[in-house]
Amino acid sequence: MTETETLLARLIAFPTVSRDPNRQLIDWVAETLAAAGIESRIIPSPCGHKANLLATIGPGDRPGVMLSGHTDVVPVDGQDWTRPPFELTEGDGLLYGRGTADMKGFVACAMAAARAAAGRRLAAPLHLAFSYDEELGCLGVHSLIDMLDAAEVRPTFCIVGEPTSMTVATGHKGKVAIRATCRGREAHSALAPTGLNAIHLACDLVAAIRAEQARIEATGTRDGDYDIAYTTLHAGRIEGGVALNIVPNRAVLDWEVRNLAEDDAAEIVDRIRAAADALVAGARRHAPEAAIEFEELFAYPGLGTGREAEVVRFVQGLTGGNATIKVAFGTEGGLFSARLGVPTVICGPGSMTQGHKPNEFVSRDQLGRCDAMLARLVERLEAGL
Repeated sequence: MTETETLLARLIAFPTVSRDPNRQLIDWVAETLAAAGIESRIIPSPCGHKANLLATIGPGDRPGVMLSGHTDVVPVDGQDWTRPPFELTEGDGLLYGRGTADMKGFVACAMAAARAAAGRRLAAPLHLAFSYDEELGCLGVHSLIDMLDAAEVRPTFCIVGEPTSMTVATGHKGKVAIRATCRGREAHSALAPTGLNAIHLACDLVAAIRAEQARIEATGTRDGDYDIAYTTLHAGRIEGGVALNIVPNRAVLDWEVRNLAEDDAAEIVDRIRAAADALVAGARRHAPEAAIEFEELFAYPGLGTGREAEVVRFVQGLTGGNATIKVAFGTEGGLFSARLGVPTVICGPGSMTQGHKPNEFVSRDQLGRCDAMLARLVERLEAGL
């Protein structure tokens, strides 16, 4: 096994599903880096069971390049795995395990590159930024960004190592997740018209969401670099009711907007809010207690780095490829770009078509290509970029 594969095997063995702590993994990363003389700053979550990690190799008073990766993974519950999800196994050049593609493969490559860089005299620094709770909506990385925001020197570039098959990705959509709590009036179902069915109210809201989606699809902004070329709205979860013979007085609808960088998600949410207000106004003529309350669960901005940006040319020089893509999934890259103003691209080993599935894998070839990219990065940092 290569050094990267050995590190990946250890990372996979930590079952860092987002609902569970990642602190043991972060402490192990810090210890492994410390053995190479690299000091890490650990940024614990409020509960202390999770943490981000920020490490710098080389001069801290100069701008350098940051490698960003998340350490949490999605659950394996209900999935038909034929291999142990939290043990790295190999077959036909493929390395299997939860997180191999999304995205502990890149974290392992970044750790190996950092250990190699520790033995070199870098003229510009290499930063490692490892986060928690990315899979829950990029929630954990904010405290790490706060630390970077307070620093005197910010990175020149950021590479987010989400799986792109080692192609440079310049963009992804933003996302806002909303919970709508719909309130009605309970009644015996035999007298249903005397009540106000909160599930029906939620369904009317779904109809408004679908109407807005149809409007955007027909007349909205388009970007052909994406698999789905326009902003999307999606109702993903609805819950309500206690028993069939009771008109429900409460229903909860979770819905989202995934917006192109050119579209303002807040304006879209405001249009849905206006539709909800109209629904409530009509319902209150019958039931004054009717209400629809919106709660933002989380949000992150899209990433829209220009194809001709310096960071794109820089990373293409490391990979040897000329193509660029945009990815359907969200990343922390939009936050690094929007909150810190750090030019950012996404480039990492593996494919998201393997992520979140049973028998997730990354190929040895992809890890090797990532190791080669980061070895060239270390050479560039040694020369001062």
